[in-house]
Amino acid sequence: METGDIFELEFMYSQDDVNAFADITGDKNPVHLDEAYAAETVYKRPIIHGFLGGAVFSKILGNLFPGEGTVYLQQSMNFKRPMYTGVAYLAILTVVEVDKEKHKARIETKIIEAASGKPNLIGEATILNKIKIGV
Repeated sequence: METGDIFELEFMYSQDDVNAFADITGDKNPVHLDEAYAAETVYKRPIIHGFLGGAVFSKILGNLFPGEGTVYLQQSMNFKRPMYTGVAYLAILTVVEVDKEKHKARIETKIIEAASGKPNLIGEATILNKIKIGV
C-alpha cells in the first residue's frame, strides 16, 4: 500500500439489505422502510441508512484493500446525497498517507453514484495493518 494507490468497487443495495440492517441496528425509521411514508418526504422514496451505505468501506478494507489483518482506527463520513436501493454506486478509496513504521494508512473514502458521478458520501479512514502496511 502506497500513497496515491486507488481502489474502486461498484456495488448496490437491495431493500432486503436495508430491512436486515434495520433489524440488526434497531433503526426502523420509516424513511428507510415505508414507501408511503417516504413518498411524503423530500426524498420521495425510501433511502438507505447512511451507515449501511458507508458499511461498504468495512467490506473493502477488511477483505479487499488492503484486506486480511486490517483494523479500523477511525472513519469520518459526510453524507452529501441520499442513497437508494437498486442504484449502482462506486466506492473509491484513495491512499492519502502511509506510515510504514507504524503500519498505518490514512485513506480518503468516497461513494459516488455510478451513472452520474455525483458524490453521496465523502470521508476518511485511518487503518492499521501489520501484515500488509510497511512490510
